[in-house]
Amino acid sequence: MLTYDIPGAGRLAFGHLVLDFNGTIASDGVLISGVSERLETLSEKLRIHVITADTNGSVHRECEHLPLQVQVIGNMDQAGEKARFIRGLGEDGIVAIGNGVNDRLMFETADLAIAVLGREGCSSEALMHGDIVVRDILDGLDLLLHPNRLIATLRR
Repeated sequence: MLTYDIPGAGRLAFGHLVLDFNGTIASDGVLISGVSERLETLSEKLRIHVITADTNGSVHRECEHLPLQVQVIGNMDQAGEKARFIRGLGEDGIVAIGNGVNDRLMFETADLAIAVLGREGCSSEALMHGDIVVRDILDGLDLLLHPNRLIATLRR
């Protein structure tokens, strides 16, 4: 569990990290350099999940060495499937990170939503529904690894 005391906002506690794959932690179906190491560190305190339509057919190969669960979703109602997945995780706080239109409902359901700009860009829906916007996934994961960064961004 990761816990942060945010001035003016109270305590935030997270037990899960839910990540989109393509455009978020992977580019053209290949994990972005530096992601694996950060996920391994975060896995000591969070249960990590990757949820994806697996556009490039590579998620299992790219994530097989990582301490996380992969959930491949269908091509219909992806936004709804992502939101239902998050609701099914239970009461532990949830951080969601993504960049696409199909991440909007996931962002609305999560306790903290981080929109990633990245090489693939970021949909306006993800951008508008994110609590925080970062330039790339490494910055997003580093917010969780370096508490003062997250606190500085969320304080009221």
